[in-house]
Amino acid sequence: MTAQKSLFLICFLSCCLLFSCQEKKVESYRRPNILFAIADDLSYPHMGAYGIDWIQTPAFDRVAKEGLLFSRAYTPNSKCSPSRSIILTGRNSWQLEEAANHVPFFPEKFASHVEILGENGYFTGFTGKGWAPGDPGQRNGNPRMLTGPRYSDIQLDPPTEQISKIDYGANFKHFLDEKPEETPFYFWYGSTEPHRAYAYGSGAELAGKSIDSIDHVPAFWPDNDSVRNDLLDYAFEVEYFDQHLMTMLEELEKSGELENTVVVVTADNGMPFPRVKGQAYEYSNHLPLAVMWGKNIQNPGRVIDDFVNFTDFAPTFLDLAKINPDSSGMAPMTGKSLLPIFLTEKAGKTDPSRNAVLIGKERHDIGRPDDQGYPIRGIVTEEFTYIHNFEPDRWPAGNPETGYLNTDGSPTKTVILNQRRVEDNRHFWNLSFGKRPQEELYDRQKDPECIQNLALHPEYQAIKENLKEELFRQLKAQEDPRMFGNGDVFDSYEYAQESQKDFYNRFMQGESFNTGWVNDTDYETDFKE
Repeated sequence: MTAQKSLFLICFLSCCLLFSCQEKKVESYRRPNILFAIADDLSYPHMGAYGIDWIQTPAFDRVAKEGLLFSRAYTPNSKCSPSRSIILTGRNSWQLEEAANHVPFFPEKFASHVEILGENGYFTGFTGKGWAPGDPGQRNGNPRMLTGPRYSDIQLDPPTEQISKIDYGANFKHFLDEKPEETPFYFWYGSTEPHRAYAYGSGAELAGKSIDSIDHVPAFWPDNDSVRNDLLDYAFEVEYFDQHLMTMLEELEKSGELENTVVVVTADNGMPFPRVKGQAYEYSNHLPLAVMWGKNIQNPGRVIDDFVNFTDFAPTFLDLAKINPDSSGMAPMTGKSLLPIFLTEKAGKTDPSRNAVLIGKERHDIGRPDDQGYPIRGIVTEEFTYIHNFEPDRWPAGNPETGYLNTDGSPTKTVILNQRRVEDNRHFWNLSFGKRPQEELYDRQKDPECIQNLALHPEYQAIKENLKEELFRQLKAQEDPRMFGNGDVFDSYEYAQESQKDFYNRFMQGESFNTGWVNDTDYETDFKE
């Protein structure tokens, strides 16, 4: 054989080997399953992996140990349906028209990532609470299943009457049993815990917890036995969410699916306590997040300090499924895929561009004249939180005469209201329910619970103005109506539930209501500023 022929043969065989390897590489990618576990009302510090010891969460801790633990995951809007709308669409709430609000009609124009996965070969379903509350409407003439078909029929006897009867773990097993072989799945586990109401004393009585085990009560609440017991009852329901997550992990192991399942565990918004859920502070928007994916997670056990936004979930799931977002039917997404973080070996800060998140809200629960909301926008950086309140003359948690309806009824809420009434102690009441200035600025390095407003301090003016400028620049790029004088549109959108429409005016005219989530004593019809 001549040298020329030998060289040709070597090149030919090399090309064949290269194409064969590439083909094997393409074939070797098996689209992963996705288990998305989302608790209802759970704040960032309250999972064992973050160092807390009065709440036990072995399932979450396992996901963090065998995968990644995120230290800076934020929802842009700390209320159930707008936060879930963000997760589903990959867009900030101010980009979602009606879906910026709580209890909305979901706009038909916005597809959910679960719908897209279902249309591209994934077997989808959910148990418990999916996207809610609100009206999902229709898409292409059919009733929408924003989080897939429902799997909630199997029930159990819960430990308290306040806990859901849905057997989340058993319904997940039923889902797996129905899944066709060799078909990837997406499952949304949405517990209703630790949403209120709680059985008072359940944390101590049923879990054997002690109020003395709580090493820290946030400084914006009184530190007394009632508040501490409230926290223990919350902890009991956090642990209940985690127990069902553990059942699901064990089912995945039994079925041999765990290795190729991306498990994402988080919550929709902060804990259902005053100054938290429905507001825009650290405990409101900063949420737990852990992710595992078998051996695909490089250097497991890493802690990731990049800022992660809930807009990032949808592009991540499409990326994992190898679905082109531009041709998927999804509206353009604001978030970025987290897959590079999954696949890197770095810990700490892995992406310099992930250095801040935007937060905000429009209309949440009922209770203001003419169905008005409390519009906020803000930016959170490593050091500071800047908040802009567009309507500071309004009550941030809802009007006193209608019960501060954007704060769930609770022992902690009652303690704060009673201290103002009986002891004339307005400090805690001001922090949770009082009116706020147009601008707020907090140095979270010195004041992690966002109590000392620095917006008027001369030495912080340059920082405040720079943060405001950057916030408004990004909001303009995202076509936020608030930036173009059209913010009132959010108050014009109707509630999806008839009972909530024009609630304030009907209530003040003497119509009787049972809202169901606040105490009778929360209504302060004789309140005087």
